Amino acid sequence: MLWPGGAPPHERTGVGFDRQTQQATVTKVDEVSCKDVNASGVPPTGDTSTAEGSSAQQQENGTCKKATIRVDTGKDKGRTFTEIVQPDQSRQLHEGQEVVVAYEPSAPRDLQYSVTDVNRRFPMALLAGIFALAVVAVGRMRGVMALVSLAVSFLVLTLFILPAILQGSNPLVVAVIGASAIMLAALYLCHGLSARTSVAVLGTLISLLLIGVLGSLFIGWAALTGNTDDNTGLIHGLYPSIDMSGLLLAGVIIGSLGVLDDVTVTQTSAVWELHEANPTMGWRGLYRAGIRIGRDHIASVVNTLVLAYAGAALPLLLLFSIAQSSVGTVANSELVAEEIVRTLVGSIGLVASVPVTTALAALVVSADRPEQEPVPAGAGPAPAPARSGGRGRRRKR
Repeated sequence: MLWPGGAPPHERTGVGFDRQTQQATVTKVDEVSCKDVNASGVPPTGDTSTAEGSSAQQQENGTCKKATIRVDTGKDKGRTFTEIVQPDQSRQLHEGQEVVVAYEPSAPRDLQYSVTDVNRRFPMALLAGIFALAVVAVGRMRGVMALVSLAVSFLVLTLFILPAILQGSNPLVVAVIGASAIMLAALYLCHGLSARTSVAVLGTLISLLLIGVLGSLFIGWAALTGNTDDNTGLIHGLYPSIDMSGLLLAGVIIGSLGVLDDVTVTQTSAVWELHEANPTMGWRGLYRAGIRIGRDHIASVVNTLVLAYAGAALPLLLLFSIAQSSVGTVANSELVAEEIVRTLVGSIGLVASVPVTTALAALVVSADRPEQEPVPAGAGPAPAPARSGGRGRRRKR
């Protein structure tokens, strides 16, 4: 019912990622006087970031660079244009460097192309290859299946979740269904079709539903709009029908899924191994032992999740620190409140997944064995009841 027919079309705005881009190469870089450049009116490079302490006088009297860039793709392949790089810009161009240029057809011919970024395709592809080799070398067949499940996750995200949200479907429903599909593929591909994996799947699904309910409640209660930066503002401008607070909730659910998989699989495996080590232990004993393991897991995973979100928001936190804002003021701002709600809701789901998954695993693994008291150490095997006919006791295997 939610399967999208493709994202609805829109006219390009020329803002942010919504621009036409081509690949290009810097063919020549010459040093020129910034004063002469500013007088000639040659346009500067697309990277306009400058140091806060730089003054206009310093920029004017400094030595700038005049870069000649050749377009390598598209209908204007082979065309060249020039741009000026100020001395205090964070990105400096050099000869032979591959860059990404934005194309604006409605601009004057001399201003149609501008450098927007560096071409990082090769180092990113090399890093991805090293990652894949490391996973396969250590994980062997499990590593190969993990890479396959990763590819499936990207396919679900790009072919279902994103287009379905763009066409106006409820982001919460789309996120829960999409995350469930990712979870099924990832867990069964990596861990096999078994009762153990099914218990982990069920525990993950229950935790996801809990995260969805709590997230929906507190995002609405805290009046979080989800529209807090340029990217979300652009999305809202292009597709006003998208529920931005629902998009925020969808991000909470999908972001929590990876850690949830780790917790539920670990807890299920722990209970199964405890059962193998002591088959006489009933489900209550298995649950108590599994929870003791889960407490250590909770302590480390929750800290990991909080630090991951804090690391992603570190520049924002640094700005608040520079402004010497109080903790209450920082926490009340929507930018930080989003991260707090995201972290706490995800952490509650993680904490809840431990007892839920442990209880399910203990019930399933001990379903074919009646509750028994553990045998005290050194007491020897428990005697079996004597058979009728005087055959005596049967040795316990």
